[in-house]
Amino acid sequence: MSEEKITDLEIQENSGLRKALSGIELKLFTLIAVFMSLFHLFVLGFYPITPWVLYTVHLGLGTILILMIYPMKRSAYKNLLATIIDYILILLVLFAGSYLIIEMDELIYRIGVAPTALDLLVSIILIGAVLEITRRTTGLILPILALIFILYAHYGKYIPGDLGHRGYSWDRILSYLNSMDAIFSVPIGASATFVFLFILFGSFLGVTGGSRFFIDFAIGATGGKRGGPAKAAVVSSALFGSVSGNSVANVVSTGVFTIPLMKKIGYPSRYAGAVESVASTGGQIMPPILGSAAFIMAQLLGTSYLNIVYASIVPALLYFFTVMIMIDLQAAKLGLKGLPKNELPNIKNVLIKEGHLFIPLLVLIFTMTVLKTSPIKAAIWAIASTIIVSFVKKHTRMTFSKLINCLVDGAQSALGMIAACATAGLVIGVLNLTGAGLKFASLILSIAGDNLALALVMTMCATIILGMGLPTTAAYLITAAVVAPALIQMGVSPLSAHMFVFYFACLSAFTPPVALAAYAAAGIADAKPMQVAFTAMKIGIVAFIIPFVFVYGPAILLQGTPIQILVSTLTALIGAFVLASGVEGWFIGKSANIFVRILLIAASLTLIVPGLITDTVGVGLILVGIIVQLYFSSKKDQKVSKKINEIEG
Repeated sequence: MSEEKITDLEIQENSGLRKALSGIELKLFTLIAVFMSLFHLFVLGFYPITPWVLYTVHLGLGTILILMIYPMKRSAYKNLLATIIDYILILLVLFAGSYLIIEMDELIYRIGVAPTALDLLVSIILIGAVLEITRRTTGLILPILALIFILYAHYGKYIPGDLGHRGYSWDRILSYLNSMDAIFSVPIGASATFVFLFILFGSFLGVTGGSRFFIDFAIGATGGKRGGPAKAAVVSSALFGSVSGNSVANVVSTGVFTIPLMKKIGYPSRYAGAVESVASTGGQIMPPILGSAAFIMAQLLGTSYLNIVYASIVPALLYFFTVMIMIDLQAAKLGLKGLPKNELPNIKNVLIKEGHLFIPLLVLIFTMTVLKTSPIKAAIWAIASTIIVSFVKKHTRMTFSKLINCLVDGAQSALGMIAACATAGLVIGVLNLTGAGLKFASLILSIAGDNLALALVMTMCATIILGMGLPTTAAYLITAAVVAPALIQMGVSPLSAHMFVFYFACLSAFTPPVALAAYAAAGIADAKPMQVAFTAMKIGIVAFIIPFVFVYGPAILLQGTPIQILVSTLTALIGAFVLASGVEGWFIGKSANIFVRILLIAASLTLIVPGLITDTVGVGLILVGIIVQLYFSSKKDQKVSKKINEIEG
């Protein structure tokens, strides 16, 4: 990759990245990033190696790249001392990683039992490096949380009550955290396998023009409809998000096109930003790829990733269906039209020119669902197909420079996720060592008693609060380790419990006060972030209800008979529609008064929760709402007609 290209890809200074690498540093960074991507493709696709070695190399290379492009602090971009410290840390990480690989056969017998002084030194280096790279990439919250857990492992004997324990020596703690039960546990394992390959696939698709194709296709298909640009934002974000699985990246990639178009036809700035942030957040729950936490969920549940994909289909349908309805009703209230036909991309031309870029996504779905291959093989086939189909058209053709671009971008995009997974592994390690996970679950059970609804609300609040300062993956991992066992003990199925946590970890992206996706969208829309975030909560309101349906009606996760699944899906869709009507205050083509809105919202809640009684009550409330709406609309029309006659008279 050329120096010019790296500079073009650099993120703004407020992200914490260095503005540019140059000379030897640039070449070194490019070389390491390319090696990292090729290494994963080779060992995962053609030459399997010991997981310990794979995870060590994965974390080691990720750490080195982070230390190269994320400075100690923002003011240290060109600080010589800071650069020297970075490279000292890199050398220490190289030493620690080499030691772990060389001593692998002996270390597995010494970990947590009889560590040597050198074992402990390597553990300290590794733990310190993990905390530091996480601080640089995601901020202070996750490293501080991990440090609190590490201190808890040692000083737990001083804590009274059920959360206390006998306490562990520093030797045992440091040694244990450097093991397959902690740093190198499920999170980093998923990061090094499924997640990295899917991130790499997203980079290949993006560099060849796939993301632009999704946007053009969405605008061409929906841009001319009522409120068209907002609907295009939903469609493009769903398509792009299904590949990227990252809400903020989704906002930045699609929002720069869709937000100005929404504002152009009359949507307020805050509403345009809110639509994009909600739609982009939905990308994390959109099959077939979902967010990175979904791969980890499959590992934790001991089930195939395909089962997670199947379970996500109906909830994702509900999510995007409701957002589309909310947008349409808002456009109807404001009298907004779509874009003029002459400003729309021609769907036929888009498909002819770039339609071949959709083939890799179809290959991914086909290999996973029909051929039943593993996600790893499916991702590799998808990457290979992206390269092959790129040669169909000259403007999408994969050149050598584009190939290097893909490999570097894939490695760089995975860095924040690697750091978060490694630090979350520290927390999980302490929970495993002390048994605190079960103790936290018992505490929740004692507070909630037999009240499942209270336990669910507590879980929702805990996940959203954690998600405010953590990446989705870390928020999901910590809450799943601490809270999900309590829900399972209360009779919730493991899949429903983990999906409940996963959804709320995703929704934290537009939940105030942090709301990273809303902040990103607000910057593009030139709106106030908090206004965007609160408007996003209104648009995405159904997303806060769907997880409760997982628990009370698992059929929505495709668990049950075909009839149960069909009825639950249909009633939930009807419930989502009337919920949108009630929230927006627009029903049967007219403005709805407060009484009708209350009826509709009550009906939606009863319909979304499966059951014969709740469905009957919901249908009854809708019928009452229709009658009341028609009555008041008729009275209003009569008043208007009378007023017109008086004026004409």
